[in-house]
Amino acid sequence: MAPLKHLEKENPIIDASFRYFCASHGIVTVEDFLLHDLEGLAAFADRQTNSDRLKEGITVMLSLVERQCHPWLNGMELLEDLQRNKHILSTGDKGTDSLLKGGFREGQVTELVGPSSSGKTQFCMQAAASVAEKHDGGVLYLDTGNSFSARRIAHFGSSSDTSLGQKVMSRISCHAVYDIYTMLETLQGLDITLRSQVQTNVNEHRLRLLVVDSISSLITPILGGNGSQGRALMVAVGYMLKKLAHEHSIAILVTNHTVGAGGEGGKTKPALGETWKSIPHARLMLSRDHKNSNCTISILKHTSMPSGQTMRITTHKANR
Repeated sequence: MAPLKHLEKENPIIDASFRYFCASHGIVTVEDFLLHDLEGLAAFADRQTNSDRLKEGITVMLSLVERQCHPWLNGMELLEDLQRNKHILSTGDKGTDSLLKGGFREGQVTELVGPSSSGKTQFCMQAAASVAEKHDGGVLYLDTGNSFSARRIAHFGSSSDTSLGQKVMSRISCHAVYDIYTMLETLQGLDITLRSQVQTNVNEHRLRLLVVDSISSLITPILGGNGSQGRALMVAVGYMLKKLAHEHSIAILVTNHTVGAGGEGGKTKPALGETWKSIPHARLMLSRDHKNSNCTISILKHTSMPSGQTMRITTHKANR
């Protein structure tokens, strides 16, 4: 994302006056703009003599971010990305691996959707343990709801060897992230760190899996009102996730909750709407029958599946 000055040629509203206004608030680049409190910025602009023009500039910036950060949809690019990223990481569950044609693909974003208490966090921790143990890889776990548990992750390890278990746990890092701005900063910082590791040839336990549990708890609160700022921030986060996956060949797992689909029957659908729908390469729906403790996982979207086709498996709680 470029300095604001680079946008002026095609967007005259982002002129020297607008850039000076932004700079007075520490905003020099598009990243600075996204990380700023835009409601506060708009309120401050409202007190200026040229308030209408400044607010128009803010609106144009939001639309530019949403447009320029929108993930690719070109079929050839998706095919090239699939062919380029052939490494597959086990989820830790044989049934889910079968649904995903082997597991998580490095270079892609997988979304796990499900209602509260359906087992999303448990799935994430099982996946983290699996990648750290079976693939000797690093895992970064971004916890947005204070649900991460080292003890529960250790439970998923297949070895009773204490020293091996400690090595596995040492490959998993957890960071608490409670708002969208911290998430953007964290993702940008991760990008810088990974680039630095490439330059210095640091490959030991390289990052193989990034978990965000849950992405919807960060995005849903900012989608109120007319949603222009919220949508722009959501698209920016999605863009950063796909950029990290693609450029650093890591698998990314995010969780999302469900909302009512409307109509009769109590059907549900993934939250965050149509704009977010294009972000993940693969989409799984998780549900739990609390009467018999069975979990059902359905695959709603996958790069190797025809559009509209779904597949599902049912497993017992003991296997999860």
